[in-house]
Amino acid sequence: MNRYRHLAALSATVSAAVLTVTVIAAPSAGAAARPSCPTPSKAEVKRANSSDVDRPARKATAIKGVRVEALPRGFAYGQVNVSRHDGLTEYGYQWSDDRDDVDLKHRSLWVRVVCKPGLRGLNALKKAPLRLGTFSGDVRTAKIGGRKVLTMKGDGALGHGTYVGWVEREGVAVTVMASEPLVPQLSRIVAGIRL
Repeated sequence: MNRYRHLAALSATVSAAVLTVTVIAAPSAGAAARPSCPTPSKAEVKRANSSDVDRPARKATAIKGVRVEALPRGFAYGQVNVSRHDGLTEYGYQWSDDRDDVDLKHRSLWVRVVCKPGLRGLNALKKAPLRLGTFSGDVRTAKIGGRKVLTMKGDGALGHGTYVGWVEREGVAVTVMASEPLVPQLSRIVAGIRL
């Protein structure tokens, strides 16, 4: 009789262990429900529309659904930006120091996610109707931070520095504008962006 009780207890323990392993191994509901492209919340859209400034600037997770792992230090303020038009959503964050924009020592970094159904490849990114930071003029293809990107020198609207962009996956592109003092860190910045 004791043998049967011991066997029943052992069977219950093994069943519980298998159930625990199964639950741990199964994907979480949050991961399955995660959108394919990071999109701003209503609060973020409101902040962008009212041009609210963050002092101090937000950290590496300033853009919901995006992590900027190699975020340089020393930014004084930051600002979220959101634009929805022509069937796409632009959602990003700009970090900046207190120097004047025309000062060549001015440090700023702008990371943006572009969501557009069907967006595939660098040629599609080049043709995307972005409100600011279109890839036009002297655009080149390069490998930066382990990613194949479009790259160009910053212009008047973007400021001085280097502008890059890539398609992370279908429907999702990322652009990065780094001011001149941050260009030496651009490879690390690009490599450290995670969606």
